[in-house]
Amino acid sequence: MTRPKPTRAELLAAIDRTVPDVIVPDLAVLFCGINPGLYSAYTGHHFARPGNRFWPALHAGGFTDRQLSPYEERELLDRGYGITNVVNRASAAADELTVAELSAGGERLRKKVKRYRPRYLAVLGVGAYRAAFDRPKAVLGLQDVTIGSTKVWVLPNPSGLNAHYRAHDLSKLFRALREAVEADST
Repeated sequence: MTRPKPTRAELLAAIDRTVPDVIVPDLAVLFCGINPGLYSAYTGHHFARPGNRFWPALHAGGFTDRQLSPYEERELLDRGYGITNVVNRASAAADELTVAELSAGGERLRKKVKRYRPRYLAVLGVGAYRAAFDRPKAVLGLQDVTIGSTKVWVLPNPSGLNAHYRAHDLSKLFRALREAVEADST
């Protein structure tokens, strides 16, 4: 089904909107974006902008048996996965967020993780993770800290605007997380 493309005015009207979390207790992985983009806020679905590589990377990394669309995001719950954001409000670009917003978002995220207890929190964006958790030297992969019993893993931001990582690189990094999750459950 082809959905109509939003107009510029419709996208601008989505500034500061939020997108509901896709979350239940005891997930295997809670994926955490930086904040919703305007396209996601307009649609009400995570990683909805055409060109965002989250859904292809999720599939290529082996988390799903087919590539889901943003409109199918709730199907992740049946697979043991969910989605949230560090900062709830939508913006045109993540660089519009302040350090204070990211820090406050990190505190909210810690509380959410303690409440919902996923086995892994996968933060999608090393810069956002560094700012939100005051970890300026953090790198991609498994972190040396936990939130309660939740392990923290950092992945690159899958936005099409992040040219540092190609699709193949993203799939390898997502696959490494999936393999760690599977190894933990045996």
